[in-house]
Amino acid sequence: MKNMKIYKFTLIILSLVLGFSVQAQELDCKIQVQSNQIQGTNKQIFRTLQSELYEFVNNKKWTNHVFSPEEKIDCNIMITLTDELSVDEFKGKIQIQSNRPVYNSSYNSTVINYVDNDFHIRYVEFEPLEFNETGSNSNLVNVIAYWVYIIIGMDYETMGFEGGTEFFEKAEAIVNKSQNAQEKGWKAFESLRNRYWLVENLMNDRYQGVRQCMYNYHRLGLDVMVQKTNEGRSTIAESLRLLQQVHRDKPGSFLMQLFFDAKGDELVKIFSESFPDEKNRVVQILTEIDPSNSSKYTKIREASSSSSGGSIGMPGQTTGR
Repeated sequence: MKNMKIYKFTLIILSLVLGFSVQAQELDCKIQVQSNQIQGTNKQIFRTLQSELYEFVNNKKWTNHVFSPEEKIDCNIMITLTDELSVDEFKGKIQIQSNRPVYNSSYNSTVINYVDNDFHIRYVEFEPLEFNETGSNSNLVNVIAYWVYIIIGMDYETMGFEGGTEFFEKAEAIVNKSQNAQEKGWKAFESLRNRYWLVENLMNDRYQGVRQCMYNYHRLGLDVMVQKTNEGRSTIAESLRLLQQVHRDKPGSFLMQLFFDAKGDELVKIFSESFPDEKNRVVQILTEIDPSNSSKYTKIREASSSSSGGSIGMPGQTTGR
């Protein structure tokens, strides 16, 4: 009888643990709403907005996949409101940042670091934030849902080649539904770098090399560097040739800008520890495909190489996703 009670108790505990694991959502997202530039307004509305966005982003189930708590995607959304057009209408910008852990390391690699300047919303305090995939939504909900799907999709791209396609398709569906929106950011003619063009690039075969690079760079490069530094770094160097091919076919694309906004500083760290021949090859490629940051990449040649090859500061051996 005692053994039976222990058995039943164990089953209850396991069901609770498994249930928690199944319910764990995809994102561990920090939300911040700044309104310092808006004067004479009750600031409580912005605190409420921040709280409701946190619940919306972190507690909604965005995929059909099962995430354990330690597998959640680490990301940040910072909203800066600069203009109050009416009591419930605001303009500003939204910064999106996401990270991906490197296997067997405590190092986190930035995947997205982008500022979307087309942030125009209407918000009434305490109004529910609900996303309807097939129906209409407020621009606030559409913008947030769009970037959530981009965050998830880009994370999946680093784990498997074209692994983020299903989430990019969801982001594309939001763009398509927003073509009649009065707010900017959704239409092709408004800018060459907005939400329309990002998802267009991601779904366009001409930029497939960027997506292949995302996988090779992270899964076959960074994840290998902890134990095989030179081999992993060499794979990253070769992955840059994929970007070079895309650049020569279609220079100045939004997707390439997004890549270098996230990876520019990291590339300097990686190849500053490399060997002279590899440094020269990488700098030549980087200055060709990201000329606006050429002065940054020349620091690679100036840095002294270590005999071990280095590992971009990946201390410790921890369990990664």
